Amino acid sequence: MARKPRLPDHIRNNARRLRVNQTDAELYLWYLLRNRAFGGHKFRRQHPVPPYVLDFYCHEHQLAIELDGGQHAEQADQNETRDAFLRQQGIHTLRIWNHQLFGETEDALELIWQTLHP
Repeated sequence: MARKPRLPDHIRNNARRLRVNQTDAELYLWYLLRNRAFGGHKFRRQHPVPPYVLDFYCHEHQLAIELDGGQHAEQADQNETRDAFLRQQGIHTLRIWNHQLFGETEDALELIWQTLHP
C-alpha cells in the first residue's frame, strides 16, 4: 500500500502555531468538544487539509467547524472558495459566528449536534 505524501513543513508549522495561539472562541469550543466530550465524537483542532487548516474537524463525519469573527464578513468570497474546495474533498463545513458561540452556546451546540445526527 502506498504511503500518503508527507504534510509540508510550512503547513504543519502553521497548524502548530494556530494551536498555540487560539482565539477565545476556539479555546471555548475546544473545551466543549475535546476528549470525546461531545457525544463521544472525536474532534481535532487546527487540522491540516492542505492548503488549509481547519479550526475543528471530525473525521468520522467529515465535518469541519469554522469559527468566524468579524473579519470573516469581509472574507465571504475566500470562505466560499475554501468551502467549495472542502466539499470536493467530501468535507462539510459548518460556520459558527463567535458571538453566537458565546451568546447562544446551546443553540450553537444544537446546530453541531443536528449536523452530526441528520
